[in-house]
Amino acid sequence: MRVIGLMSGTSYDAIDACAADLGLVGDSLVLKPLGLVSEAYDDELRAALAAALPPGTTSTAEVCRLDTRIGQAFAAAAVRADRELCDGRAELVASHGQTVFHWAEQGQVHGTLQLGQPAWIAEATGLPVVADFRPRDIAAGGQGAPLVSLVDLLWLRGRPGTPVALNLGGIANLTAPDATAFDSGPGCALIDAAAQGFSGGRLAYDVDGALAGRGSVHEPLLRRLLAEPYYALPAPKTTGKELFHLGHLRDALAGFGTLPAEDVVATLTMLTARTVADAVRSLGATEVIASGGGTRNPVLMRMLGQRLPGEVALRTSDELGLPSPAKEAYAFAVLGFLTVHGLPGTEPASTGARHARVLGSITPGPGGLRLPPPARQRPVRLVLE
Repeated sequence: MRVIGLMSGTSYDAIDACAADLGLVGDSLVLKPLGLVSEAYDDELRAALAAALPPGTTSTAEVCRLDTRIGQAFAAAAVRADRELCDGRAELVASHGQTVFHWAEQGQVHGTLQLGQPAWIAEATGLPVVADFRPRDIAAGGQGAPLVSLVDLLWLRGRPGTPVALNLGGIANLTAPDATAFDSGPGCALIDAAAQGFSGGRLAYDVDGALAGRGSVHEPLLRRLLAEPYYALPAPKTTGKELFHLGHLRDALAGFGTLPAEDVVATLTMLTARTVADAVRSLGATEVIASGGGTRNPVLMRMLGQRLPGEVALRTSDELGLPSPAKEAYAFAVLGFLTVHGLPGTEPASTGARHARVLGSITPGPGGLRLPPPARQRPVRLVLE
């Protein structure tokens, strides 16, 4: 089955649309990557989205407008992916949507909201769409994240030692072979917020780690940032920009006077490296396989590599055949495939849910809904072709 996976992460810089050939062969799920296209949000939509995200406030009218416009943007990305990557022969779209709020309090998640109305995608592509993946896990008592943990477990099964999958998006999350999975804290969220704030919006992120590379770590600020209680919470746990936003940074900077922008960004980059390295150490990892936008920041990757135990190798998912920028989009393509085959898309030990659940809601294409026959067995490994 040819599946298009759509993803926009907590950095909300672009919609990633991948395509994959997916099939069940015995106890294996076989994935053949077909490529990735990315569509940046237009400036007006990105600004409207940024204004609505925490700690900003919004209205139901603006939420409605965002749900529609993000859905239309996702639809355009899906149409392009079908045309350019699938020769117009895609059979299914799996859309994560755009997270705008993840309701977590005192270690428990009560709800989550992803915008990007799937009806627009179904109308534009003529294909069924699986969307709204996270709420079912939360309804079953889980954190609703990290949902890529099941894909990581299938993909890394059989590798020697203790491989840990790391996603360095706006938020950093990790998955270990024993199914322990959690958000370690900010990946690029605070780095991006600082780059945008100091540049007056001219920079969306610290391009190539240039700001951090020119700065020095401010140790008192780092100690204050590391005192955030989230880091001491046990897994499973999840977080987002509801906590790690520009206001969080401003609170941490209070009393330090005016620090150079480069030093602040260097300190935030070290914060991510330190908290990820601490999380990796707690998992007893023998190798870390990283993906996500943060892997394109050489200063962050260097800091992280220096703080991992000496015997722990740091590599990217590209080295194992899964393109780093597209990994999360491929993961949601897999989850959509599992859903239409009646298979669970969660590992309860990873999210804290009571039971594994089939995820998402299905929006039929214009021709009605015709699902494939239910799969007879759940796959135990993911094989890349």
